[in-house]
Amino acid sequence: MTVEQSSAPARAGVVHIRHRHTTHFTVVGNHLAQHPDLSLVAIGIGVHVQSLPDGATIAIKDLTRRFREGEIVIARALRELEKAGYLERRRVRNDNGQVVTVTRWYEQPAPAKPLTTAGPQPAPQPEPEPRPPALDLPAAGLLAGLRRRDPRLLLSRKDIDSLAPAVRAWLDRGIQPGQITRTLTAELPAGAVPRPARLLAYRLREWIPPQLPVPVERPAPPPVLPLRSCDGCERAIRSDTHALCRDCRTAA
Repeated sequence: MTVEQSSAPARAGVVHIRHRHTTHFTVVGNHLAQHPDLSLVAIGIGVHVQSLPDGATIAIKDLTRRFREGEIVIARALRELEKAGYLERRRVRNDNGQVVTVTRWYEQPAPAKPLTTAGPQPAPQPEPEPRPPALDLPAAGLLAGLRRRDPRLLLSRKDIDSLAPAVRAWLDRGIQPGQITRTLTAELPAGAVPRPARLLAYRLREWIPPQLPVPVERPAPPPVLPLRSCDGCERAIRSDTHALCRDCRTAA
């Protein structure tokens, strides 16, 4: 093996080949690049985020499309940067009432987080799973009870969760639960029903009745004036203001 010869004194360790950047560079403080508590992935993501322009998206999905690391590794690194004070993510409601995530990146965390002593770090806790939406009990009860009418219509909890919104659409149109049950269980095919959820989804989607037309309010008829006798000729007239009929008023 050939060993490179040099007149400069040899020494162990990295030797920097310096280059002065004038465009397309990012200034990164050593407090981030040499942070003693951050993992290498967290430091790398921090340098990448600091190089991005304002308005760039750094969600977990965006970073997994950019880098080869998976969602779990990237999510753990983002939590490290949050704990160290570089990253802040808050859920807020915008002017349209939608909940959005506002992300801020601090090039110099202020105040700086106290550094922990070297040693084994506790395992990161998994993020809590989002709470499932509230179950529509009337719609779910109707679907669960179909097996009483036909044992072949036995549905799983997942099937009921996916079909409940379609049943709710029928209920909101004023269709009674008994009528919905009869429609879903009528004229079923002979023999086994291998996928009852798919059959019910088709009927709920294709057989839904139309919305009832909004009734048109007719104007109230004018009130009927009372009968009274004309003071001049005693002819019967309908009036609540005049005591004389038209002829008597003309003569007068």
